[in-house]
Amino acid sequence: MIQFGTSGIRGPVGETVTAEVALSVGRALGIDCERVVVGRDPRASGEYLQAALAAGLRESGVDVVDLGNAATPTIGRAVAWQDADAGVAVTASHNPPEDNGIKLWQPSGQAFDADLRSTIEQRLDEGAFEPASWDESGDSESWDASQRHVDALVAEIGESDLDSHVVVDLGNGAGRVSVDALSELGCSVETLNGQPDGAFPGRPSEPKAENCESLTTLVAESDADLGIAHDGDADRMRAVAADGTFLSGDVLLAVFARAAAAPGERVAVPVDTSLVVEDHLSDIDVSVEYTPVGDVYVAEAASAEGVAFGGEPSGAWIWPERTLCPDGPLAACTVAALDSERSLAERADDVPDYPIRRDSIETEQKETVMDRVRETVTDAYDDVTTLDGVRVDLGDAWFLLRASGTQPLVRITAEARDTDRADAVFEEARTRLTDALV
Repeated sequence: MIQFGTSGIRGPVGETVTAEVALSVGRALGIDCERVVVGRDPRASGEYLQAALAAGLRESGVDVVDLGNAATPTIGRAVAWQDADAGVAVTASHNPPEDNGIKLWQPSGQAFDADLRSTIEQRLDEGAFEPASWDESGDSESWDASQRHVDALVAEIGESDLDSHVVVDLGNGAGRVSVDALSELGCSVETLNGQPDGAFPGRPSEPKAENCESLTTLVAESDADLGIAHDGDADRMRAVAADGTFLSGDVLLAVFARAAAAPGERVAVPVDTSLVVEDHLSDIDVSVEYTPVGDVYVAEAASAEGVAFGGEPSGAWIWPERTLCPDGPLAACTVAALDSERSLAERADDVPDYPIRRDSIETEQKETVMDRVRETVTDAYDDVTTLDGVRVDLGDAWFLLRASGTQPLVRITAEARDTDRADAVFEEARTRLTDALV
């Protein structure tokens, strides 16, 4: 059975992701759609996967709007712009070049939720297909939505003369919208790895510190005000301060959230988020709402009244009044605007720095182990959250035991406000997990 995770279907091309799978998804989606927007990141396999998916849609009588090479947030926004019923991004996001994937989007800009994904899964399992008659097949039209995205970002930021020097590392991905929007906002923009290439020759696609050393070095050794890094489909964005410091995802989350939320509002974050976010927001009367890990869940929570912002430390940022799709170019323009008012380094310095410990234990019985963990931990502690794994809040510290979604592992995360306490809580969490392995 083909299964959609929170990021859709994703995996090795020719194994998990094939033209046959793409065709079947197009047919399944086409059962209750009339118009669908489709685009892809620069991976070489994306062209034929998109063609197969579009064939399944058109065979079902669905009109297809072909965006070609486009950032995932451009695709997510274009569903509403085209008055379409759904959008499809053929992308594996930050995964390595041998992977690809299919992710589905609603007109709101939110990815398909669990119920919608389940419906598509069931149709795939049953081979459900409603072909149109020979003279009622869907049409196809091409549309470059990039400038529409740029125009939207310039209007949303509301600045016309940021006058900043920004280095943007596109990672050979689809994030050119960031460069164009920042330029229109008045920035002097320098690019790294700017040529789209799905083999990602410049660096691995995931924009994490160890993959972005060229960016941090260039920013530190030049007169640049900040650096921006995207993944392959530009739904993620990470930032580098003027001194070359690559900001942690938790610190950047705290900076964005504090700027976005007003007293009495909430921000949505996954259960593996650092305490620094909650602490940084507490003195302005902004609270944190925890979600399962995954931008789909953050977007669901962010769509509720009173939630001003949602973010994941991995680099997915959601401003719900603008779009429920994680929009890396919007994040890039937002961080440039914030930096122009007060430097990113100064904002980051305001965020606490706490010790965090991580490890994992391998097990082929991770579901059984997590069932045992939930039972014993829930009985032993007062403040336990089981949204995704088991998270225990100890007031001055927390720990999380969570099964990996892709590997035979259970991950351990622990954090406190001082080193000795972090070490003690981490060992406490490890003991709870090893006891469940017996």
